[in-house]
Amino acid sequence: MEIKGRMAEAITEQITMEFRASVVYRQLSIEMDVASLPGFSQWFRAQAAEEVTHAEKFIDHVVDRGGDPKIGTMNGPTLEDTSPLGCFQAALAHEREVSESIRNLYRLAQEEGDIDAMPLLHWFISEQLEEEASVEEIVDQVRLVHNDGPGLLRLDAELGSREVEND
Repeated sequence: MEIKGRMAEAITEQITMEFRASVVYRQLSIEMDVASLPGFSQWFRAQAAEEVTHAEKFIDHVVDRGGDPKIGTMNGPTLEDTSPLGCFQAALAHEREVSESIRNLYRLAQEEGDIDAMPLLHWFISEQLEEEASVEEIVDQVRLVHNDGPGLLRLDAELGSREVEND
């Protein structure tokens, strides 16, 4: 089924959102580099790479269905709190925004009768559940250690072991 109309436009907007998520995570990585927390920085960097992979999944879907996806305009992120907790809270807020956007795509696919988009959207719904739970767990852990140096360094070391994964 050729992709067109509102669904093509909505997925194109999602592509931009996924690339923006990558930029957000890259900025969070930079903030953690500045704070001398290389493990947190690595975790955010890996997350940035994963967001690019997500954008590519949407691009491939549109191209495979005869569409012509475009990357829209993006502004860089503005962060009010660049502490470890502030950065992970910003990441969680962004993941929640992406999750809602995916749900809206699913609703639109249902409304448009676009069953060809459903497998992709099901994958993303599951992925977003994992993403939110993962980041929320880290937020909770950073809250627990607060500004305790040894605790932050332990979390930093743990998160720094994350490798870039290809979905």
